[in-house]
Amino acid sequence: MRPPPSPPRPELYRRPAGRFGWLEDRLLQERWLADLGPNATAVLVLLALAADRRGASYYSRARMASLLSMDLDQVDHSLKRLQALNLLAFRPWRPTSRDGVWQLLPLPVPNPPKQPTQRSSTQNEPTSIANILKSLGLST
Repeated sequence: MRPPPSPPRPELYRRPAGRFGWLEDRLLQERWLADLGPNATAVLVLLALAADRRGASYYSRARMASLLSMDLDQVDHSLKRLQALNLLAFRPWRPTSRDGVWQLLPLPVPNPPKQPTQRSSTQNEPTSIANILKSLGLST
């Protein structure tokens, strides 16, 4: 097995300092980022960087828009997209508030691949019209 290539600047190896947010590699491997699009991905990254250890962020939508150079409609659309995909939960400060606590959720478990069905040895063999009629409850 070949060793991984060395980085171009090994003396500048990145080490987390202070608060550190992380994102699961499944976001890339399972094409979540491609499905989210650039705006929702940017909002997701911002929330991941701002989140506390429980995944909660308290940034207002206006602050998100300002930090990401987006308009409020783009942020709102992105937040709705993240919620629709069960990547983000929201609890407003008050019942009518559009700002509150944003919580990053664990990535949904992927659907397991369907197991191929066992084929009987006769399934690939030609069948007679009589057998088809018989299977339909019609006798000849």
